[in-house]
Amino acid sequence: MSIEEAIQSNQMDLNTKTVINILYTSRILEESGSEILKRFDVTSQQFNVLRILRGQKGKPANLSTVQERMIDKSSNTTRLVDKLIKKGYVKRSICKENRRKVEILITEDGLNLLLEIDPLIENNNTKMLNALSNNQLQTLNDLLDALRNF
Repeated sequence: MSIEEAIQSNQMDLNTKTVINILYTSRILEESGSEILKRFDVTSQQFNVLRILRGQKGKPANLSTVQERMIDKSSNTTRLVDKLIKKGYVKRSICKENRRKVEILITEDGLNLLLEIDPLIENNNTKMLNALSNNQLQTLNDLLDALRNF
């Protein structure tokens, strides 16, 4: 289905059509992943924090490190971390060398949750992108990378 059919409009210049198409498609992809995460009582932003912390490979991160790496830069990182602490997926501690610095680590429960979610998300990603060849996926990634460098 074309974007014009999806939003029932046909009076768009090419730039507007492209931006709307990217935003519309992004929401479809995001909603599909959110449906999976909902089963685990985790939001996409919380999932993003867990993946960032797992990527630290056992080294603690601080809030600014997590915020820098977030996909959704407008997320309230402190609130996200607090919710993950309540769920037992993250722990927070005070740095021994600098008592003003707060360190955040993913817990074993958080790592186990990711082990459970990852295959479901990977399967969903594969299903969502199945219509594109590997060459098309690479081209799409190259175009999106170029688009962010305006």
